[in-house]
Amino acid sequence: MKAVLYSRRDCHLCDDMQAAITPLLAQRGLQLAVIDIDTDPALVERFGVRIPVFTLDDEIICEGRPDEAAVRDALGLSGA
Repeated sequence: MKAVLYSRRDCHLCDDMQAAITPLLAQRGLQLAVIDIDTDPALVERFGVRIPVFTLDDEIICEGRPDEAAVRDALGLSGA
């Protein structure tokens, strides 16, 4: 599984999303790739102000705020 957080520098929502999903990914032995959309004009056009956006195998799992239930479901983890 490829876990990606589309982010932007100095984004507190991005920091919150990363903090919430990293421990869940660790339960599956996955690393989170964090991509700053501002380094790629195509990503800026694709995501604009919708960041943070968390994807798993290129499928959007949540955006804006962490949705731990959706992340758990996508990872096949049982509830808290």
